[in-house]
Amino acid sequence: MIPCVAMDAYSTDISVVLPVFNEGESLCPLYDELIAALVPLDRPFELIFCDDGSTDNSLAVLKQLAAKDPRVKVIVFARNFGQTAALDAGFKAASGNIIVPMDSDLQNVPADIPKLIHKLEEGYDLVSGWRSERKDPFFSKTFPSRVANGLVSLVTGVKLHDYGCTLKAYNAKVLKDFRLYGEMHRLIPAYVKWAGGSVVELPVNHRPRQFGRSNYTLSKTVRLILDLMTVRFLLAYSTKPLYFIGKWGLLSIALGCLSMTWTAIKKLIWGEPLYSDPFFLASIFLFLAGFQFIFFGLLAELSMRTYFESQHKSSYLIREALNLDSFGDAKS
Repeated sequence: MIPCVAMDAYSTDISVVLPVFNEGESLCPLYDELIAALVPLDRPFELIFCDDGSTDNSLAVLKQLAAKDPRVKVIVFARNFGQTAALDAGFKAASGNIIVPMDSDLQNVPADIPKLIHKLEEGYDLVSGWRSERKDPFFSKTFPSRVANGLVSLVTGVKLHDYGCTLKAYNAKVLKDFRLYGEMHRLIPAYVKWAGGSVVELPVNHRPRQFGRSNYTLSKTVRLILDLMTVRFLLAYSTKPLYFIGKWGLLSIALGCLSMTWTAIKKLIWGEPLYSDPFFLASIFLFLAGFQFIFFGLLAELSMRTYFESQHKSSYLIREALNLDSFGDAKS
């Protein structure tokens, strides 16, 4: 667990990050609900809206909100880059010790934010919202989401009911070095767990969509599965790619040896022709494939070591260091 940093009286404590794409009708009621939920906490906060290339009046509404309330910060994308990019930009801009992402379509309930924050301050690094009573169409959204959640939990080993719920509360430190791509914002809990953080799930409210239309498509589930393959590789083999690639090379070479042995046995005992034997051709293919796997694994090792060395990164994570000034970055 990475403890929250003590703040001074003037620093931002809570950053709420909200990606926006054609949500013009939702923004004013959402702002009112956010203010009603956050002001009673009596803690400095900011609202970071990232307009992801909206084509409706979302940007005009955001400009009005920012003009009347300096706590409203707005990031405007040149075009639509997707929810993950919007969240990544919001996380980078956030100055709070606690970061709370949520959807801007009013399906997430701002009144749930205080309980997520209180749970986070029990000593967790991430409190993930769980839409236990989801108000979405079953076959087009809820069922594919459940399948994806089960698959992600199985592959990553981090058991959550609802990876797709945007409403979460993070200790800002665990997001410090994250770079998000594709649909990977849904997989942050796996990264947090891999980095040694503590993750807990908390039921939150969920409402039917009131305005506009959903931007969710089944293709996002497909992209999530592809991203999951990337995450699985990064979590298990990011510092030792040869372990992943090399084992398939050794397996291929071993199968080639077996195939060649069987070819030799048939030649010596039954006198079968060598060059027309499919096992002989298979053994050559398996040998070549095995050596290529190992070769590419070695290249990946060189690339990974160049990455770490050129950026002065370590292949390990330090939670804290005591009485060691040279590890000052680890204590921050």
